[in-house]
Amino acid sequence: MTQKVAVLGTGKIGEALLSGMIRAGWAPADLLVTARRQERAEELRTRYGVTPVSNQEAAKTADTLILTVKPQDMGALLDELAPHVPADRLVISGAAGIPTAFFEDRLAAGTPVVRVMTNTPALVDEAMSVISAGSHATADHLAHAEEIFGAVGKTLRVPESQQDACTALSGSGPAYFFYLVEAMTDAGILLGLPRDKAHDLIVQSAIGAATMLRDSGEHPVKLRENVTSPAGTTINAIRELENHGVRAALIAALEAARDRSRELATGTKD
Repeated sequence: MTQKVAVLGTGKIGEALLSGMIRAGWAPADLLVTARRQERAEELRTRYGVTPVSNQEAAKTADTLILTVKPQDMGALLDELAPHVPADRLVISGAAGIPTAFFEDRLAAGTPVVRVMTNTPALVDEAMSVISAGSHATADHLAHAEEIFGAVGKTLRVPESQQDACTALSGSGPAYFFYLVEAMTDAGILLGLPRDKAHDLIVQSAIGAATMLRDSGEHPVKLRENVTSPAGTTINAIRELENHGVRAALIAALEAARDRSRELATGTKD
């Protein structure tokens, strides 16, 4: 862990990554950060002992650059970085929808690029980070990206052609669960429960269900059937979900998220 790593555009996800890397053993002296606001940069220095630098200095100094700015800001950042990034630097993009070719076309020939789609549970070290290699990235580059993002959760390698689908499922996925908890909490209130009690019931049920899905090895259909007694309360609820097209709505929602990820890539083209 002697290589220098720079996180450019250190927002919530970038900060979570920094924090996780330090807990995993990276020395703060080997971590560089950039931020739009000077006060934000100094806040990160004070909190983690990392070194704030300019984007250009990060490009010249760091062995690995992690770009965490918003997709619409990526073109301008690359224009600033390109003259200063040697071809042996590893560039990791955390921007939704933007293909590795977008970076390769703007950086020195042969620059290795790795695309990563993580999600907000990185804030609690439970991220799902999906990793894909660009045309010049090697197995060692992928392993290095896995080491970095493994500090805040699980990692999974996929072909880049599957990144938009993964963005729809796991990148945006936490929001769907938050939405579901929100709706179920409102239902609990309608049924006469105080909001805090409804919230606690649903959150613990979600944690328990997720743990069973992860650890039991059972198919979700089997787990659902284990709760669904003949003529019982659960099957009546599931009937209403089916009557209201919830399954079809989820499929359509994920398709829409996938399509938007593709549109973001189109929007970055010249």
